[in-house]
Amino acid sequence: MSLGDPLPWLLVVAAAHLGFQLTVDLVVYPALGEMPDERWAHAHQRHSSRITPVVAAVYPPLVGVLAWAVVSRPDDPATWLAVAGGALSVLTTAAVAAPTHGRLSGVGPDERAPLLRRLDRADRVRTLGAAACLVGALLAL
Repeated sequence: MSLGDPLPWLLVVAAAHLGFQLTVDLVVYPALGEMPDERWAHAHQRHSSRITPVVAAVYPPLVGVLAWAVVSRPDDPATWLAVAGGALSVLTTAAVAAPTHGRLSGVGPDERAPLLRRLDRADRVRTLGAAACLVGALLAL
């Protein structure tokens, strides 16, 4: 592997992304979902402000390295598996998770429950995508 090889970087960003997703899926969202009604708005606002810099640290490098890998290895099926998994996570975040978080701000408990279920399902899809991305990165090496 040369310095110009995206595969080691793909492995790093894919592993970081899966670690982030597992933490959100298994720790952060369950804790947020257990917030009592009187603490919900404050907890959700704090979650949103805290998670944004982490998303900004994980997603741009992921997208950049995935693009680099495709340009460098366009005929490698393992690279495409990584790209498909990463794209699934990123697109699910943009199309489902982020808008759902926006809708969760300021809603009451009755409206919150279905939105939290939607967010939970989206997060499972994102975690599955992150796992596929890491598997593709490992196979590409």
